[in-house]
Amino acid sequence: MRVLVRRGWGPRPVGGGPGGRPSPQWRALAGLGASPGGEDGRGVRVREKPPWRVLFFGTDRFAREALRALHAARENKEEELIENLEVVTVPSPSPKGLPVKQYAVQSQLPVYEWPDVGSGEYDVGVVASFGRLLSEALILKFPYGMLNVHPSCLPRWRGPAPIIHTVLHGDTVTGVTIMQIRPKRFDVGPIIKQETVPVPPKSTAKELEAMLSRLGADMLISVLKNLPESLSKGRQQPTEGVTHAPKISAGTSCIKWEEQTSEQIFRLYRAIGNIDGWIGVRSVMLKKTLTATDFYNGYLHSWYQKDSQAQPSQCRFQTLRLPTKKKQGKKIVAMQQCIK
Repeated sequence: MRVLVRRGWGPRPVGGGPGGRPSPQWRALAGLGASPGGEDGRGVRVREKPPWRVLFFGTDRFAREALRALHAARENKEEELIENLEVVTVPSPSPKGLPVKQYAVQSQLPVYEWPDVGSGEYDVGVVASFGRLLSEALILKFPYGMLNVHPSCLPRWRGPAPIIHTVLHGDTVTGVTIMQIRPKRFDVGPIIKQETVPVPPKSTAKELEAMLSRLGADMLISVLKNLPESLSKGRQQPTEGVTHAPKISAGTSCIKWEEQTSEQIFRLYRAIGNIDGWIGVRSVMLKKTLTATDFYNGYLHSWYQKDSQAQPSQCRFQTLRLPTKKKQGKKIVAMQQCIK
């Protein structure tokens, strides 16, 4: 049976199919009106329950954990959750490829390199840390649309680097969101499932990534076990509290000693130190080489030196104005060091 519904990808409550059965919201919004057990508009039979045929899109360690969970579910013949699992990743300069490709090859899963997405028939697409805008034509290939495993509590930290920004901004609570993907926009689709967790004190982005990847993998399997019902309970993201998590640039990795507190510098190290290495401060040339002891003791702002009640986490290093050769005039020597 075909149902006439409004076209478009705008906000709309999830509607039910004929007989009150839930139908995937994204397909209703696309005007195809498929219902579980019916046809998807292309003459393809839409499965009403597992096992599902899944096409996975991912790249990094966070995505690898979700792929690992899907692969384990496919190997579990008793549960019959996943019938077929194939993988799409992006090209990498490394001969071994990215973590997702390495795992897929090791597990003997079919692998395609973007923009090649294969030509098989699938029930649902799953995306984790893929970093590519997906077209409407691609999304419509899947009767149940495409799910995204995103490591933040959307709408906070939309974008490619949510975990880094969580640590960088000192968030005390984070989480994982399973959402539906919308064409040509990142992280704006309806929320299917969301769980929050406290951020462990002094945790690094790498440690937080490991924790959230396991949580996201478990949530994904939970959604797939009741996919039509999960989709029917989707809700639009709040319009308030939206923040963005852009990619980290080389400029972000620089410590601005006079502008940043010691707490902010420590957050920066925990956020990206595992990416670029330890803070490489061996010497800063003033009139002499700044030794490790000098650096530890610090050249503090005068307001801190005079105020013994100031919190150490709020102290800043000072910029020294040193005399130079007359030809060059006065020059400011800033104690600024990049994370290398």
